[in-house]
Formats: sequence, structure tokens, C-alpha cells
Amino acid sequence: MVRLLERLGVEVEFPEEQTCCGQMHLNSGFADEGLALARRLAAVFEGYQAVVTPSASCAGMLREQLGADAPAVHELSEFLVDVIGVDDVGAYYPHRVTYHPTCHSLRTLHLGDRPVRLLAQVRGLELVELPDALECCGFGGTFAVKNADVSTAMLSDKLRNVLDTHAEVVCAVDSSCLMQIGGGLTRGRTGVRTVHLAEVLASTEDEPWP
Repeated sequence: MVRLLERLGVEVEFPEEQTCCGQMHLNSGFADEGLALARRLAAVFEGYQAVVTPSASCAGMLREQLGADAPAVHELSEFLVDVIGVDDVGAYYPHRVTYHPTCHSLRTLHLGDRPVRLLAQVRGLELVELPDALECCGFGGTFAVKNADVSTAMLSDKLRNVLDTHAEVVCAVDSSCLMQIGGGLTRGRTGVRTVHLAEVLASTEDEPWP
């Protein structure tokens, strides 16, 4: 993400004192601890014009829990499309790609078609629609641990839909979903990879992403 933003002329700083946004704690029932971490993160980023994150769930956590006290936090595709007004970032990624819209990107941030608009402008990329794309992958933080059987069934449905696209790559805006889907694809020896949106957009002909 830093590589991409700097290529687009954005001055990027990475405060080393930043830590977790607190979502994992909050979702596990430790509300006070989670909110304390969210407030700490807001304090670390105080004074910046924008905070850009490659995680829709983290952006949603800060906005929902801190409200007006949240920093000016943006998920990556929001920042690119809405803040700096770019949908063609000059990327090159010669692969057949399908996009999984994550639950937080859909239902908390309401990202709409922003990630797809960015992917559609990537040279060399063949974008294929994912069947039943709006269905959850089954991760849901601790849901995957506490409700393993249901989570596995949901993942199986998602994997079947991914494989039906004959895509080489599954793209998303949350690493948690990519971890869930990627784990299933790897265990099934499918040969399909999971890649974050930032990795696709950072790839160019001169500097291809692995």
C-alpha cells in the first residue's frame, strides 16, 4: 500500500507506535480493552490529514466505535476513488482475477463498486464475476473458532464459487477473509492464490508484484 501511494505522489508516514485497532478484543467481549486500543490509535494518528488502511474491518471499527472522535480513516479504495480522485493507478497485473467483497466492506463501509472500478482499470487483468459474491466466507473473527462447523460449510460454498470462475487469483480488501479463503484453497491444492487489492494495484510492468 505504501509503495502504491508513494507512486501516486502521496506523502506517507508510518507511525511506529501504532498498534491494533481493538476490534479483536471488542468482538471477543472485552469492550473496555477494545475501546481503549481504538482511542489510543486515534491519538497516535492525531494531526494527520488522512489515515489509510488496507483493512475495511479496521476502518469500520474505528468509525463505528469512535464516531466523531475517529481520525479521518479511509479504506484504501475509498481513499483512492473519493479522496484523491483516481481509479486508474497505472497498474499492470496479467492474471484472471475474481473479487470477493468482504462483509465489513459491504455492510459497514458501503464501499460499493470502488474496488471493482479500480480493478477494471488494471492493464492485463481479466476480471471475472464471483457467483454469490455477497455471501460471507465464514471467517467472522472468532466466529470461525466458536462455530467451526458452520464456518467450514460457508467456506466450502465460497470455494466452490471461486473455482467455478476458473480464476487464478482471488482478490479482497481484508486480510482476514483472504486468510480464510486462501487456507481452503491451499488445503484443496487448487493452485488458486489470494491477493490483497493493494498488491494488485501496486504491481506495474517495471515492478511486478510476485
